[in-house]
Parts: sequence; structure tokens; C-alpha cells
Amino acid sequence: MEEEKNIPEKLQIEEKVIEMLKTVYDPEIPVNVYDLGLIYKIDLSDDFALSVDMTLTAPNCPAADFIVEDVRQKLESIEHVRSVEVNLVFEPEWDKDMMTEEAKMELGFL
Repeated sequence: MEEEKNIPEKLQIEEKVIEMLKTVYDPEIPVNVYDLGLIYKIDLSDDFALSVDMTLTAPNCPAADFIVEDVRQKLESIEHVRSVEVNLVFEPEWDKDMMTEEAKMELGFL
């Protein structure tokens, strides 16, 4: 019986998406965008088109373009991802309660 040509499960690709998001940092904050709680939605379609809703710690973040482009480039580098759409949203408004426990400890909120 012939196997599919090494196409991973959606779950495996979604895990890679999260791993990759954990390599993106706001230049002013020493915590990645995923642990900061800036990623609101990750949607991987059956044909491997990826859509990500994300926000920023502040709407007027001077590094906004840099961060969004870093997210897009890194996600586009994941094998089998067909396309990447990064949507910048500001509702709900981000606050520090959205951070992981690790991020809160790193930034001294715990």
C-alpha cells in the first residue's frame, strides 16, 4: 500500500505554527508574541492556507510593521503551508492577563 507523500497532519503543522510564533519578539519586550497573548486565532484550512489574527500590546506600537512582517515571513517558511494571511486586530484590546504564566514571570508580573 502506497503512503501519502509525507504530508503531515494538520495538527502537526499547527504545532509548527505555534513553535514558529514563539520565535517572534517585540523588539521592546523580551517575551515572544505567542506567550504575550498577542495571537488571538490560528486557522489552518484543509488546503493548508493559514490565517492568523493577532494584536499588539499597544495600537500605536512603533514596531508593528516589523512584527507583522516577521510573523508572516516565519510562517511562510513552514513546509506545506500554502499561504499566510496575518490580520492585525485590536478587539478585544490586549492586556497583561492574556500572557502565559511564564511571560508574566519573565516580565515581573508574578
